[in-house]
Amino acid sequence: MPHWIDKLATHSPSSQAAVLVTVTEIRGSTPREVGTTMLVFADQFFGTIGGGNLEYQALEIARQQLAQGEPDKQQRFPLAARLGQCCGGWVSLSFSTVVPDVLWQSQFRETVSLEDAGFPVLLFGAGHVGQALVDVLQNLPCRVTWIDSRETLFPKQVPANVQIICHDAPEAEIETAPDNAHCLIMTHSHTLDFELVRAALPRKFPYLGLIGSQTKRHNFEQRLRQRSVDEATLEGLTCPIGVAGISGKQPEVIAISIAAQLLQLQ
Repeated sequence: MPHWIDKLATHSPSSQAAVLVTVTEIRGSTPREVGTTMLVFADQFFGTIGGGNLEYQALEIARQQLAQGEPDKQQRFPLAARLGQCCGGWVSLSFSTVVPDVLWQSQFRETVSLEDAGFPVLLFGAGHVGQALVDVLQNLPCRVTWIDSRETLFPKQVPANVQIICHDAPEAEIETAPDNAHCLIMTHSHTLDFELVRAALPRKFPYLGLIGSQTKRHNFEQRLRQRSVDEATLEGLTCPIGVAGISGKQPEVIAISIAAQLLQLQ
């Protein structure tokens, strides 16, 4: 998942002091979760704690701390009419002055990678929909293993949460995938799709999605039954994929629909 720390090195002098604003406690309905961070400089900031007046107030407090040399602090914000927000809960924020030099960035990056690793996604297929889906998933809390035998289809650069695997026998990746992987099958070949589904079904992943129509599903199910796959196992296959009610066929639309379905499972 992209994080503001990835942009910091190229967009801000690391020798300047900044205030790290962190969501430390929440109650009720709140705009962001515990652990969310934002780094505030005198003239710019990276990240977001949810926007709105809460973030505006946090920026003001952080910049005053920088300007006045105030000590680190923690402050609670009721998300009610007085703050101009109606979430109904409250948020506690910590304000810590730091100098985000190279060492600090390295240490913080390790913390981010541990805390924000996200759920694993096994994505088979680097075609138009696969590429559109990676564009969406780069902004979500997940780790994507992107697999295809056609190396030339992969972009030269991929997001930080994406690992490319070029494999002539992509079904082998299913054997080594973690048990909690969310498996998405959308290759250029129905034959390969079938073999991947056949290999993935026994793993009982929390999500096994196959791109295609009801007709494709019906065809696959018939062939799988002929290979002694029982009905309970077949129920583990999601096809068509994506949230119901979105009918657009553009790769970007399909990608958003699939990403929304993955988030519903979290």
